[in-house]
Amino acid sequence: MWKQVITFAAISVGISASIALGLILSQRPVTDLPEGPMSFDDVATAPRLASAQLVKDTARDGATLTAWHVPARVENAPLLVLVHGSGWHGAQFDQLAAQLDGTAEVLAVNLRGHFNGPGTRGDVDYLGQFEDDLADVIKARRQDGQKVVLAGHSSGGGLVVRFAGGAHRDLIDAAVLMAPFLKYNAPTTRENSGGWAHVLTRRVIGLSMLNMARINVLDHLTVIQFAMPAEIRNGPKGHEATLAYSWRLNQSFAPRADYLVDVAKLPDFLLLVGSEDESFVAEGYEPLMSEVTQNGTYVVVEGANHLGVVHADETVARLRGFLENVR
Repeated sequence: MWKQVITFAAISVGISASIALGLILSQRPVTDLPEGPMSFDDVATAPRLASAQLVKDTARDGATLTAWHVPARVENAPLLVLVHGSGWHGAQFDQLAAQLDGTAEVLAVNLRGHFNGPGTRGDVDYLGQFEDDLADVIKARRQDGQKVVLAGHSSGGGLVVRFAGGAHRDLIDAAVLMAPFLKYNAPTTRENSGGWAHVLTRRVIGLSMLNMARINVLDHLTVIQFAMPAEIRNGPKGHEATLAYSWRLNQSFAPRADYLVDVAKLPDFLLLVGSEDESFVAEGYEPLMSEVTQNGTYVVVEGANHLGVVHADETVARLRGFLENVR
């Protein structure tokens, strides 16, 4: 009897694995991805903030983690840890850091697998490594008694939500979400993030099936590509762009499958999204997230698009006020 059950189970796993492999092998990354709707001009051409220094900390695996650091110029300022969105790196926040003008100690991290970050471009070593890296940086940089605000834009905002729902959530006192990615089928997400993301859907399904069976040997494979504008890809800063992500990096860069469980664990947070966002539905966040948490303040920044919301005047004013209340 038990032998038959075990045999049946083994056959079922084998069939599922075969289907998963077939789905994975049936799709490859494209080489002629069309340009998406977003302009990276402000991000790519922003001058390096003169007061920012590239600092280094050691992750638990011995890798060197880097971040752009701007010291505070006021007493009892919180540590503001900024997490960039998909495809770029911590210098995305140069303009914002300058606009905050000493309201906080700013640390704009360069995530693993990206320009200025350690590891293979577009990959991490295991699912959840971003959370461990952020925890290591916070522990290394936080002063005794200093409050910590974890902030992120787009996928970086999704990583903030994931962090709040994970094992390291007690390391942060507040959060800021700028046009955060919640899930591909969340009511806040436009199809393919408004044309920014090209998802290798069959690979995603196949790798999901393998991971359900705890088979992780193919988690390094690419599952998403980004429609970076040609003037960035082919320009002088093209080498700074990360154009594709592996399964395990992409999963690590977003809330867990039941994303509202992570949302419900957020500390006090400020959510900012532009009314002209190309990737997300600005009006969709508050009705969705307020169903599971009352900790949020939601602001639709009129006239701002997906990338522009980071340094919009209203974003800066709202963020300054939020940080002053965290002290």
